[in-house]
Amino acid sequence: MGEEVKAIVPESVLKKRKREEEWALAKKQELEAAKKKRVESRKLIYSRAKQYAEEYDQQEKELIRSKREAKLKGGFYVDPEAKLLFIIRIRGINAMDPKSRKILQLLRLRQIFNGVFLKVNKATVNMLHRVEPYVTYGYPNLKNNSIIEQALGKYGIISAEDLIHEIITVGPHFKEANNFLWPFKLKAPLGGLKKKRNHYVEGGDTGNRENYINELIRRMN
Repeated sequence: MGEEVKAIVPESVLKKRKREEEWALAKKQELEAAKKKRVESRKLIYSRAKQYAEEYDQQEKELIRSKREAKLKGGFYVDPEAKLLFIIRIRGINAMDPKSRKILQLLRLRQIFNGVFLKVNKATVNMLHRVEPYVTYGYPNLKNNSIIEQALGKYGIISAEDLIHEIITVGPHFKEANNFLWPFKLKAPLGGLKKKRNHYVEGGDTGNRENYINELIRRMN
């Protein structure tokens, strides 16, 4: 029998095959790394969500305990000063003075039914008092849920739970988290508003409605 004649493969073809093998390996490694990262992220999000839920639950229990204790002693419990407000603009610019218009611009409430979170301090409270006839506001609750990792991952915020927790607790990256949400464009409230020229305590809609802001937010989602 004659000797087998081996086919000679050109060097260019060998190089091409090698490149294709390297690309295929790199692609496989990239997909495996992405899959691993997704699994790790899901675990971290679940772990944090559980931690936040326990934290919020403990706060709720402590609030209930404090109220019961105060009632037993014949008094009443006053909630500690809120750290966070949610403000919604509910009126237009008719008959608005220039200073009020400027304040609404500073608060980023340029349109009706725009809403923003606002960290409570003396300056922001003073501004709110000035524009009360045009806005309603209150204290958003801990469970009022509203591409996060891509925008805020560098701050350790990788889920909706992280984002809400950072805002609710007014954390160290509150500003970055709030700017990511800035501003909300809400829908006209289901069922409408009552009297946009009257204060909430007078049966109207403007001003501070404390915890009842959450009911309004639900009607505007």
